[in-house]
Amino acid sequence: MTQERRDQLQSFLAALGLTPPSADCSLAVLDEALTHTSAGLAFNHERLEFLGDAVLRLAASEFLERHYPQLSVGQSSALRAQLVSDRWLAELGERCQIEALLRIGPTAAGDQAGRATLRAEACEAVIGALYQLWGNLEPVHRWLTPHWQRDAAQWEADPNRHNWKSALQEWSQANRQGLPQYSSREVSQIHADPQRFHCEVRLGDALLGEGRGGSRRLAEQDAARAALEQLKPARGS
Repeated sequence: MTQERRDQLQSFLAALGLTPPSADCSLAVLDEALTHTSAGLAFNHERLEFLGDAVLRLAASEFLERHYPQLSVGQSSALRAQLVSDRWLAELGERCQIEALLRIGPTAAGDQAGRATLRAEACEAVIGALYQLWGNLEPVHRWLTPHWQRDAAQWEADPNRHNWKSALQEWSQANRQGLPQYSSREVSQIHADPQRFHCEVRLGDALLGEGRGGSRRLAEQDAARAALEQLKPARGS
């Protein structure tokens, strides 16, 4: 590893609020975590991403036990699902500017639609690397707890902030309207087009909302969001 790369990794750790556990600590495992398979090198992030997935779930469970002991098991499971989701990890990676540290190949670099996935995978791999470097969960908690505290508070105030489909289904069932029906179609052949899919959501014959997104799932969420905006007067908000 070059001195320049080591300096980059040390600066990254410092930005996370972390100091290497020892002065002579090798940062090779962190370099591995930040090396994507597309780079074509002898080592890559996949092993550490696998480890990081398990470490993340354990750390999130400990966080909830410490800070939200009043929640039921079901409520804790629902909140943990938000705190370890790919969407949350991608947002975390954006906040931490993790892409600046990634080694990626030219194909992955040109795939704009896949950038969120890259950030999420890299964050999980870094979590695995931190666990290996320190041998415990302390650095993971030190990095993630401030982010979790902020986001958990927001989700607690509005549990459906990132899941418009669940919110719409909850409203429709509470009002005995049945289940929303989604119909999506591809309207663009461009892989990275953020409006590649168009979706309509209906209750019976009534069109509630329309949405667009880079995937069918995102288009459905956008349609549900639009429907909830239209339903605001009926929802009393």
